[in-house]
Amino acid sequence: MRVNRVSRARTRTALAAFAVAGLTAGAAAGAGPATAQPKAAPAAAPDCSAAYRIEQKLSNGTTWRMCWRHEAMSGMVLEDITYQPPGESKPIKVLNSSKIAQIHVPYDDGSEEYDDVTGYYFGDGLENLAPGECPGGTIRTVKVRAPESTDTRNVKGLCTTTRARGHAYRMLNQPMEGGQKLYQKQGKDLLVYAVNKVSWYEYITEWRFSDDGTIHMNAGATGSLAPQDYDAADGRGWPIGKGPKARALSHSHNVFWKLNFALDGSSKGRIEQYDSKVSPQAPGDRAPTNKTTRTQITKEAAGDAKNMRWWRVVSATGKNKDGHPRSYELVAGPNAKYTGRAFTKHDVYFTQYNKCEQYASNNKGNCPTGHPKSVDKWVDGQALTNPVMWVNVGFHHIARDEDQQPMPVHWQGFSLAPRDVTAMNPLTPAELAGANGRLD
Repeated sequence: MRVNRVSRARTRTALAAFAVAGLTAGAAAGAGPATAQPKAAPAAAPDCSAAYRIEQKLSNGTTWRMCWRHEAMSGMVLEDITYQPPGESKPIKVLNSSKIAQIHVPYDDGSEEYDDVTGYYFGDGLENLAPGECPGGTIRTVKVRAPESTDTRNVKGLCTTTRARGHAYRMLNQPMEGGQKLYQKQGKDLLVYAVNKVSWYEYITEWRFSDDGTIHMNAGATGSLAPQDYDAADGRGWPIGKGPKARALSHSHNVFWKLNFALDGSSKGRIEQYDSKVSPQAPGDRAPTNKTTRTQITKEAAGDAKNMRWWRVVSATGKNKDGHPRSYELVAGPNAKYTGRAFTKHDVYFTQYNKCEQYASNNKGNCPTGHPKSVDKWVDGQALTNPVMWVNVGFHHIARDEDQQPMPVHWQGFSLAPRDVTAMNPLTPAELAGANGRLD
């Protein structure tokens, strides 16, 4: 779905005037816990006025709090995100900020390549939402400033609502005196989303905050296939007209998210990578063995998803009621990784916080002259004490007949799952509250 070349070219001219497999850098295998950091202050209420505050208590008792703001390039940005499940006396800080940091769109025939966030002011394309797009929720008015101007316009562009997600859990307990009992709970999410239009594309940026502490971040692309791009060569496109005609040109969507963690109110977390290896069955064993090892990432690094590999961000200050350090685990989703550019060759980057490093490519973060423009070049061996996580999720769009018209949404994203944030399942029923640890 190539966008309109004329509108792209005009936008580019205007904006030009405005102004790990494994780890590729610094990891220490088997390292111990990071040096203790000074205790951070307890997580406070979101630091924003009521108009920019989101607070939602879900039916299962969990409360999410955060602030929102609109940025000319990234669009919607969520900040100061806290999670308070049942049983916790105060909010638990999770993230300082979360935003889309680039949408890179290269075409399979090499004719076009776009940076939809920094090249075309993604945020300026915020769309008004119809009431039916936010069922049971609230559509907030967003003040959008035009590029290179002090002019603003009001857009009814941010939806906050709740949605059912199905089972949070289901357990039929073992037979005991009094018989069996079924424990089941239906989960609820707080959904926060906006829609931004970039020529033929309409991107849905969404965050889902679950009552069990999980955060899902997704980008959906919909809209129209560009009508002038139906002349692709065989192997570069797919026929969507009668017979072999109208070959829509294939392309990639490489979406980067930037995450500034602040677990328990401190930005001084640590990054750990875990890998599990299955070894052949040994004589006398009933099955093959599987051992998991930890690699502590002490310096800036780039990593790649691999079977039985995952990463977590660990709190420098906070522990749950079992005395275990709180952390959030990166749960990767499907990814069609595009290797044509250096900054898209890895699935995740961990960089030391630098205020000017705002966008994963074609960075316009007001950096000093000569500062590298893409995230791959920021991985240069610095000690990682205030880590920023950049997640790259690719989708290779080969059109199909069903993409006309309008085009169904295709999604790409990932999740952050709580790991030891609470001592037990935060939705545990009261009668099972004592089932912590060994059950014998």
